[in-house]
Amino acid sequence: MKTKKEITILAIETSCDDTGITIVKTGENGSFKVLSNIISSQVEIHKKWGGVYPALAKREHQKNLVPVLIDSLRKSRLSKIKNSKSKKKDYSFKFKDLEKILEREKELQKRITSFFKKYQKPDIDLIAVTNGPGLEPCLWTGVNFAKTLSYFWDLPIISVNHVKAHIFVNMLQNGKIKKLIKRDFPAICLIVSGGHTLLFLMKGFGKYEILGETRDDAAGECFDKTARILGLGYPGGPEISKRAAEFFGKPKIKLPRPMINTKDYDFSFSGLKTAVLYDNLKKVRKDKKYIQEMCKEIQQSIIDVLARKTINAAINRKAKSIILGGGVVANKELRKQFTERVKKLVPKAKLFIPKPENCTDNALMVAIAGYFKYKGGKKEKWKKIKVDANLKIE
Repeated sequence: MKTKKEITILAIETSCDDTGITIVKTGENGSFKVLSNIISSQVEIHKKWGGVYPALAKREHQKNLVPVLIDSLRKSRLSKIKNSKSKKKDYSFKFKDLEKILEREKELQKRITSFFKKYQKPDIDLIAVTNGPGLEPCLWTGVNFAKTLSYFWDLPIISVNHVKAHIFVNMLQNGKIKKLIKRDFPAICLIVSGGHTLLFLMKGFGKYEILGETRDDAAGECFDKTARILGLGYPGGPEISKRAAEFFGKPKIKLPRPMINTKDYDFSFSGLKTAVLYDNLKKVRKDKKYIQEMCKEIQQSIIDVLARKTINAAINRKAKSIILGGGVVANKELRKQFTERVKKLVPKAKLFIPKPENCTDNALMVAIAGYFKYKGGKKEKWKKIKVDANLKIE
């Protein structure tokens, strides 16, 4: 028999262009079993735009959410198809309410109605969903989908801050949730992705202080834009990383390290993008070696700025831990250099870096953040949950 310490969580992530659903089972002593973790990527769809087109991303989420849910339930062995022996209940009133909840997601409304008619309620205890920050049309699709499941299945629901989720995914270690303890605080947290470059101090669970953020382009956005200048594919981060690894030696190209010596903790990467553009325009011939050399210098410039600011913050704030998160953290060279620099400059600080597959947007991180919020006694009503595209760290 299930106890309150054993809960099964279904988590949903649609903050940008990845449709993610995961199902996890938590138990006593922090055990955390991932039953399924499925991501439907839209990268190929957005390539021709050189970035994410919000209206198109929303449309794809509407198409993907129900199939991804079905796959997640099947993989988790929680899928139950109704049959003639199933107890028949009158859900006609609920189907009418679904039309109101999903009045702006007509395609999703059709798909979820068919799903409810075919499948029984699975053995789920809690729903967690990202409600910000992110692209508003995409967030609303995921939130309204989660509201529908919460209402129809009569389950509690938890809203999750996307930035916090990138931090909390670090707590999953060897199949267990390892909560940070008193001696791990204060912690310096760096979130680096296509939409965020954010540095903040975590004094304890629920205690945050913003130290710095980007004044213009985020680091991931800079990777995308400079890759486009060089005629490379989207997303730019992996493309630049791949070619940077092919260049051996020290680049002769010199790019700026924007704001690296300022006394604050803010970032700015638009100047780096402009420098790449000017250098690229000056070159009559842009051969393979030039592209590789430029990619290595772009990557190094971004790493130098991120590492310097983060380590300075850790030293000045006497941090006992440094926590990284976000899609850019999947970069192999960044992970290597951060590990080396932290060991050399702040050797007493613990360094937390997620597995590469957990750095990009995924529902697993939403499940973990939702778990901590739920365990903290937070209760929400599905009708009250709203989307905030600019949601901040409290």
